[in-house]
Amino acid sequence: MSAQEPEDLEGTEFGPPAPATVVDPAAPPPEFEELVASTHTAAQLDPTAPPVLSVRDLKMHFPLKSPLVRRTVGLVLAVDGISFEVPAGGSLGLVGESGCGKSTTGQLITRLYKPTHGSMMFEGQDLATVSRKQMKPLRRDVQMIFQDPYSSLNPRHTVGAIVATPLRTHKVVPNNQVLSRVQELLEVVGLNPEHYNRYPNEFSGGQRQRIGIARALALQPKLLVADEPVSALDVSIQAQVVNLLQDLQKEFGIAYLFIAHDLAIVRHVCPEVAVMYLGKIVEIADRESLYEHAHHPYTQALLSAVPDVKQAAIGGRRERIRLTGDVPSPINPPSGCRFRTRCPIAQEICARHEPPLVQIGPRHKVACHFAGELGHHPAQPVTSRLLAEDGAGRSDEAARLVAEVATDVGYADSWFDLGSQTVVSGARKVGGESPVPGGNLPPET
Repeated sequence: MSAQEPEDLEGTEFGPPAPATVVDPAAPPPEFEELVASTHTAAQLDPTAPPVLSVRDLKMHFPLKSPLVRRTVGLVLAVDGISFEVPAGGSLGLVGESGCGKSTTGQLITRLYKPTHGSMMFEGQDLATVSRKQMKPLRRDVQMIFQDPYSSLNPRHTVGAIVATPLRTHKVVPNNQVLSRVQELLEVVGLNPEHYNRYPNEFSGGQRQRIGIARALALQPKLLVADEPVSALDVSIQAQVVNLLQDLQKEFGIAYLFIAHDLAIVRHVCPEVAVMYLGKIVEIADRESLYEHAHHPYTQALLSAVPDVKQAAIGGRRERIRLTGDVPSPINPPSGCRFRTRCPIAQEICARHEPPLVQIGPRHKVACHFAGELGHHPAQPVTSRLLAEDGAGRSDEAARLVAEVATDVGYADSWFDLGSQTVVSGARKVGGESPVPGGNLPPET
């Protein structure tokens, strides 16, 4: 075998065995869910888990410089006021189309960028404000898997040197034990430990991504930011890498912020999912609420674009929601709701007021004036009573109710019921007791 031909590790003791299946040319191609579910079940939500990361009102505004005069002429609002929590040992998915700010959010959490505003609380320390010197020991607990397995590995370094770099930088193990630790990490991610002296170009794409995972695991982090870790891989390799990530999470208790485009992968890996659009979170909920009962028009459009091979094979096909127009520029986003320029149900209030991220269920938040399930959006804005639109500004009572149902981070014990237009309260845990009416909103005038 030449140096340029990597050994095929699939089916060996160092890699997961490839299933021996007979391929029917007339059959539809296997879906990701079928491949990954053969050995692993979808991750489950633990509503009692404390947050390992709590992000509040996070913003990243990049200055826009004039090419002629060296001065700032504008701002790119890449991330503009998002809040969420990542549970310890759990996973939060972050989805949205290209340019919505997903990857920037991951780079902010790992402090590759210093945020413009907001807080990122991790084990009692604000990652947004700590100095570079204070951040160094925290990097042991917050690591990242990069999107591109080709450009994220230095082609001039051997795999052993790449994986050993964090070990030597943080002095985790003595120098005489670094090699054995590197070989152990390679074996954990399903690679041959004897290949530590090879270069990245001698490995396939899936194997390179496993090298990136080994490097991220070297310091035994508590939080792992996975920035589209399988987007550059084919479906069968995607399933293997996702199964590997799930095994590592169970074994080491790692929390994931899983950034991806593929909603099928996110559904399997993450019990909770947040949807971003133009720097804002427009909907965040547990898996069942988001995928089966999405209330934001943008989330519904994303879900309608997911190809369903099974449905196509039997002759049925869900109706595709086609959004018109281009994504607005983050330099000059639309007033009010940022999705209104492409939204099929937008009305005048969408231009006047930015919808608050309102909690509408035990673990479901949405930012839309006309929130509702597909085909059942209300004719009148559900936020009109919350916003107290009477021409005289927001009343104190309305402001209190907005604060009650529009929590910045996490979920409250009470939420705004869209059907009854009241604030109701109930058990926080999923599948808890039926909600009991709590406080009522002020009557409409």
